[in-house]
Amino acid sequence: MATFARSAPLPEGNILVEGAQFQEIVQRSRTLLQKILLSIPDTHKSCIHTETLQLNSSENAKLVMMASTIGIPSAPVVTVVSENLTLETSLTRMSEGLQLHRALLSSVSPRLENKDKVTVLQADIRDLVIQINKMLKMIQAEAVVQPSPTPVALRLPGEYEVQVAAHLTLVQLQSFGQDTARFLRSLDHSNEDTES
Repeated sequence: MATFARSAPLPEGNILVEGAQFQEIVQRSRTLLQKILLSIPDTHKSCIHTETLQLNSSENAKLVMMASTIGIPSAPVVTVVSENLTLETSLTRMSEGLQLHRALLSSVSPRLENKDKVTVLQADIRDLVIQINKMLKMIQAEAVVQPSPTPVALRLPGEYEVQVAAHLTLVQLQSFGQDTARFLRSLDHSNEDTES
């Protein structure tokens, strides 16, 4: 027996969210995010050469102290809209988190031997940030200037730290991307009629 999950209705701006233009941006964002998530394993494989650093490993939790030492900040938490969390706040956190990961990749990429896939990933993240910011502009009552990402200064004294920084950035981006995908899915009304 098949059952279908439906996301809770959005309390604010429901008409705006269901509008064709907003939905088009949501769908474009979901496509870009899917591209990003699918490219993370190949990007990881292309630039991480330390065998102990695996993308989907339980060992990654042991690197938390090293992330702190290197200077990798945590990503903002993205959850679905609720009574306690507005659509604007969720979209802002998404934009900030994507910009953080782009800045982290920018900090580490000059020290990587093979940075081609990292460069492509950064461009895809930039494109997704543009889409998220378009949604933000649509829901904000007054124009708010989105802050530019601040460069992240990582402490990378040696090659191992560079590898760990790139690895942890991709691991964190993958997790953040999965949360973002769930959030965007909750905004996408394009296939609700077919699921009822």
